[in-house]
Amino acid sequence: MNKSNLYFLIAGEPSGDIHGANLIKSIKLIDPSSSFVGHGGDAMKKEGMTIIEHINGLAIMGFFEVLKQYPRLLSIMNKTVKYIKELNPDRLILIDYPGFNLRLANRLGGLNISITYFILPQVWAWKEKRIEIMKSTCDQLISIIPFELEWYKERGISIDFVGHPFKDEERVGISTKKFFKKHKILPESIVILLLPGSRQQEINKHIKVFIEVVKAMKEQIPDIKFVLGKSSNISLPVLPDFISIEENSNIGFNHATAAIVSSGTVTLECALENTPMIVCYKLSSISYFFARILVKTKYISLVNLIIEEEVVPELIQYKMTSKNIMKILPELINLKSETRRRIIDKYSKLKKLLGPPGAYTRAAELIVNKT
Repeated sequence: MNKSNLYFLIAGEPSGDIHGANLIKSIKLIDPSSSFVGHGGDAMKKEGMTIIEHINGLAIMGFFEVLKQYPRLLSIMNKTVKYIKELNPDRLILIDYPGFNLRLANRLGGLNISITYFILPQVWAWKEKRIEIMKSTCDQLISIIPFELEWYKERGISIDFVGHPFKDEERVGISTKKFFKKHKILPESIVILLLPGSRQQEINKHIKVFIEVVKAMKEQIPDIKFVLGKSSNISLPVLPDFISIEENSNIGFNHATAAIVSSGTVTLECALENTPMIVCYKLSSISYFFARILVKTKYISLVNLIIEEEVVPELIQYKMTSKNIMKILPELINLKSETRRRIIDKYSKLKKLLGPPGAYTRAAELIVNKT
């Protein structure tokens, strides 16, 4: 490279932090003299990015929740615009987090800042008009969702699909033997992976129902085992002592018999490891009211959206009860059940649609070549 490129990245959530860190790692391999600054988390910091705002203060979900935090977020927005003007980076890389990132892109209009959007806003679900902001402010759009390529093309917008990062071969894992030993699990045990969310608001909404299910299942199957994946940025209430905590939630997917998960990218991770799951989600009443009006998709889990049918059961809002989960879970942990077999068969189709490994490398090449 003829010069040292400065990249300003913005991720606002734990998943974005992981994507950002892997993208930085891939960019450095192509552009070794590059430097990185922006908003992110510990993973991006570990890869050498100078953190201005940490994701712990940025990961907020829900209409009402965002409204309560609006003055603080506006202050962060104003500071971010100021930083970008002063630093004049060679490229701004926006990672997901559309509520903040699209407003920022709009604010930077006319400043001649080159902008890449990596992991595009789900405008196919709601707020389709946002594509006009992306079209007018971003000179590069990089997608990881297969159906987005055609969706944007139908609206006259060219994007690059690089495959989904979860197909990369570098995913973290340990052997089943080590995992079972760590969590004191016998080889013949049924193991339920609990993934209540990566944001504190999700934990607050979901954990009570998860605990109810755990207690009920424990009464029915005394030797059943539960492992709860915990993100570093969340706090948990006091849990039953028979729930084992896994700080690195990435390593439990391929060791579980089944999973109960909060909707999000984690559904893809479970699917890639052939783990049948129940997808759950709850919002505040006011947030759910607006979501029902605005969201246009039939499903909320990425697994179902990509395959375009209900492969995994979804229990949303008032349907997310321990009773409803208990109706479905026995079929998922029964290794001979037709329901379990059908779900795992459909996962094969999903894996093909997500593309080959190497998404971060392909994205980094596109970004460096554009800079």
